[in-house]
Amino acid sequence: MRTVTLFRPVGEVELAKISSSDWTAFPPRLPEQPIFYPVMNQAYAEQIARDWNSLHEPAKVGHVLAFDLPDDVTDRWPVQIAGGRVHEELWVPAEELGAFNKMIVGPIRRIATYRDGARVEEA
Repeated sequence: MRTVTLFRPVGEVELAKISSSDWTAFPPRLPEQPIFYPVMNQAYAEQIARDWNSLHEPAKVGHVLAFDLPDDVTDRWPVQIAGGRVHEELWVPAEELGAFNKMIVGPIRRIATYRDGARVEEA
């Protein structure tokens, strides 16, 4: 099976929920969050984790997660541009997140952490 890697910037609360799933699933969306939107490239995920999560989340930390999906995932949920060309997102309706989670190939991986706007070197 051919796969594509997607990325998701998250704060501490979402990271804890993903960890409690044994790194296999993203948690349900809140009622005011009708769309789950992983991003298509690492640079965009790092921008959000660094410039938003690590500065505005209560814990002042943001993480970048990577995970793999079958490469035809964009046939089901087309890529959307949310700003500039680098700002590519997959818009998954909240009610379809369960189906999305079942498509994840292998574990969700934490690949970067930012605290107060700076990258933290992982051990």
